[in-house]
Amino acid sequence: MGGAALVNVLESYRGRDRLIRTLCYGCQLVGGVLVQKTGMKLESGKSLLAVASQLSHCRTVLRLFDDLSMFTYSAQYGLGKKEKDQVVRLLSVLSNMADQLYYPCEHVAWAADAKVIHTKSEKWWTISTALWGISLLLGIVRSLRVLCVLQRKSRRKPNGESSQTCLRERRAQLTSEVLTIISSMADLSNAIHWMPPGFLWAGRFPPWLVGLMGTISSLIGIYQTAFGGSPGCL
Repeated sequence: MGGAALVNVLESYRGRDRLIRTLCYGCQLVGGVLVQKTGMKLESGKSLLAVASQLSHCRTVLRLFDDLSMFTYSAQYGLGKKEKDQVVRLLSVLSNMADQLYYPCEHVAWAADAKVIHTKSEKWWTISTALWGISLLLGIVRSLRVLCVLQRKSRRKPNGESSQTCLRERRAQLTSEVLTIISSMADLSNAIHWMPPGFLWAGRFPPWLVGLMGTISSLIGIYQTAFGGSPGCL
C-alpha cells in the first residue's frame, strides 16, 4: 500500500477504523506473547496490552455514532427484494436486524461503565456480544449459501465474452466469500470467548490467541477494502 493510498484510507472513517482495529489486535497478539516472558519483555507486554485496551475503547466510543449509518444501510437493503436467492435474502435481513440491535445495547453498556446511567453493564455487554455473534453466524451461513449457488452456476459452460466476464466475477466472489467465512469464524471465536463463563470456551483464550484471531480478521478486512468487492453474477 503506497503513501497516497494509506492517506486515503486514513481519511475515511471505515478505513481508519480498520487500521485502529488491526493495531489493537496486533498489540494484543504481541503483548500476549510477551507477558508470558520475564523481565523487560513482561513489562513491554503489559504496555502493549494497555495500548490494545485503549484502542479498543476508542473504537467503542466511535461506534456511538454508527447507529444512523447502520439504519440507513438496513433501510436501503430493506427486505432484500433485489436478492435472487430467498435464503440469502432471509439471512441478510436477519443479520441486519442483529447488527441494528447491537449498537444501542453496546451504547447502554458503555454508558453504564461511564456512570452516565445507573445500571449494571455486564448484562448489556453480554447481550451486545451475543448479537454480534449471531450476526457473525448468520453471515457465515449466508456466505456458505452463496458459495453453493456460485458453485452450481460455475459448472455451466460459458457462452460468449459476457459469460466469460461473469465467470471471472463469480470466481472473484468465491474468493471473497471464502475470506469472509474465515474472517467471521475468527471473530466468532473471540465473541464466544467474551461470553459469560460456562458457555462453550468462554474466557479460555489467552490474550495472544484473542489477538491472533482478531489480527487475522482485521488483515482480511483490510485486504478486501483495498481490492474491493466483486458484484457477482447470482
